[in-house]
Formats: sequence, C-alpha cells, structure tokens
Amino acid sequence: MGDVDDFPDLKNDLIIRAAWGQPTEKVPVWIMRQAVTLQPLRRFDLDAAIIFSDILVIPQALGMEVEMRPGVGPVLPDPLREPSDLTKLTYPCDVQLQLGYVFEAITLTRRTLNGKVPLIGFAGAPWTLMGYMVEGGGSKTMSLSKGWLYKWPEESHKLLKILTDVIVEYLVGQIKAGAQLLQIFESNAEYLGPKQFSTFALPYLKEIKLCVNQRAQEQNLPKIPMILFAKGSCSVLSAIASVGYEVISVDWTIKPETARKTVSSNTSLQGNLDPCALKANPAEIESMVEEMVHNFGTQKYIANLGHGIYPDISPDSVAIFVKSVHEVSEKLNKNSGSPA
Repeated sequence: MGDVDDFPDLKNDLIIRAAWGQPTEKVPVWIMRQAVTLQPLRRFDLDAAIIFSDILVIPQALGMEVEMRPGVGPVLPDPLREPSDLTKLTYPCDVQLQLGYVFEAITLTRRTLNGKVPLIGFAGAPWTLMGYMVEGGGSKTMSLSKGWLYKWPEESHKLLKILTDVIVEYLVGQIKAGAQLLQIFESNAEYLGPKQFSTFALPYLKEIKLCVNQRAQEQNLPKIPMILFAKGSCSVLSAIASVGYEVISVDWTIKPETARKTVSSNTSLQGNLDPCALKANPAEIESMVEEMVHNFGTQKYIANLGHGIYPDISPDSVAIFVKSVHEVSEKLNKNSGSPA
C-alpha cells in the first residue's frame, strides 16, 4: 500500500476545493457510475475519478456470497431471512485481508492518475447494504428488510452496527490507500419514512462520519471531505444535512433552491440533473445545465447527475453535459465578479 505522502502532486483540485467550501473558478463535475475508473477521463474533461468497485464487497467480506447475474444484477443466494441468520456472518472480519484488493486498486489508480484529478473512494451505507442482505438482491418495495425493522428492531440495530463497524474500517483503509474524497451511498433511503430513517439510518450515517474522522486523525491520515448521497431523501434532507458531511448530494426530485435553503451554508451540495435528461437534444441539455448551475450557484457546488448514468446514454451527450457545466459556471463567475 502506498504512503499518502509519496503520491504525485495534484494538478486539478477543483472538486476538493468545492467540497471544503473554498472558492472555485468553475464548477467541478463528475458522474455517478462513470464506468471504469480511468477510461472516462481519457474521453471527458471530468474533475474526479472514482474507484471501480461495488457496494456489495462489504457483505462479501462478512462471508455472504454475491453473484452478478446478467440481466438481473446482484443476487445474494443465501440472504438473511430471520435474526438467527446473523450467525452466518463472519464477524469480526479482517477487512485488510478480505478487501485488500480494493486498497491495492486505489493505490495503483492514484499513481496511474499521476495527479490529473482526485480519486473518490466509496461505500454503501448500512441500511442500503442491509436491504440487499435481507432481500437477496434489489427490490421494488424492500418489504422484507423493512419487515425486520418492524418485527425485530433490536436485531436490526445489531446488523446495522456490524455493518457500520466494517464500513468505517473499509473507508479508513481507502484513505490510507490514497482516496482523496469519500462518498457514502444510501441508495435505499427512499423506502423509509422520516421516523424509520431517523431511527435506522441517520444514527449510523452520523457514526460513520465521526468515526472515520477520528480514526484518520489517530492514524495521522489526511483529513478528506466526505459526500453523503441519500436517494429519495426530500423529506429528511434537513436531518441528513445535520450529521456533519462536507457535501450533501441530492437527487433530481429536489429543486436546487430548496436544497440550498434546507442545507447549512457551511455545507456544499452535489447534483442533480435527471440521468434521463441526457437523452434530450444538445441544445436542451445545455439549457438544463445552465438552469441547474444558475439555481445551485457556482460556489460550494459539485455538478453531477441526480443518480447514476444509464447504460444507453450517448457519450456525446455526456461530453455536452460536462463541457456545459464548465462553460456556464465560468461565465457566471466572470459576470458576477466571483473567484477568478
């Protein structure tokens, strides 16, 4: 594993400045699910790379089998159907041993990037991972995993705590390996009402942030910004904004103005063009980007889609999106006398 002091100097720190709330001459942009780590950077003027991995490496580290089935997606053939199944988990687990390949990939990628842009590491959030582990894959209702919360709240907390501990260790390992930002994906936030979210999701998101900061400090690792993306989180946005992440990423169902009013002025925002909007014609994409950047503002802001990019999107549309973000924000900055 690399020594974080020994990496190439960073040439483009735009996204890191935006995440810390520092002045930026233009808005940084990257795209969730921007495919293989290095390939998109050769084609598009993106301001960050993200590791090529999957959120389900955590259940794998805990001893669960994960299969990627064509046309279906991830499947966990032996899910947790009742509390007694928790004994099937390998916990405590050796994160360094089980997930060392991810750390090696981060170090190698950071070196290969040669300082071109920062590298983002990530993990799935506890509730989102619990959903996959109980449902045995994706679900349109999450009724089995939500059933756990109602039927077995104590055991649900036990599982969520196990996941939190492993996630913290995994994220600290990523910092050590060379990740320069971290994003937490709470992709299944939308299935929980405000009360359930504040009971079974929010405390663990807060604990992850606090513990990662604390462990990084104890190990003399760099302090790096963390992004929280909770999909479908309109109703709990103010609660999410209170748990200390430097950046809150919002999906396309939230108006930028609403997000700005709801989130503290110390917090940066990320988002939020509808991924399907990239199917529009070039002029319309440019117009939507202009409106989005204008409404978020050019400072304390990272442009992105409101969720992951879809496989059928034309690369030409991606290029227009990325170029428009940079051009529109630079122009707005010049016109308003914002950072040069």
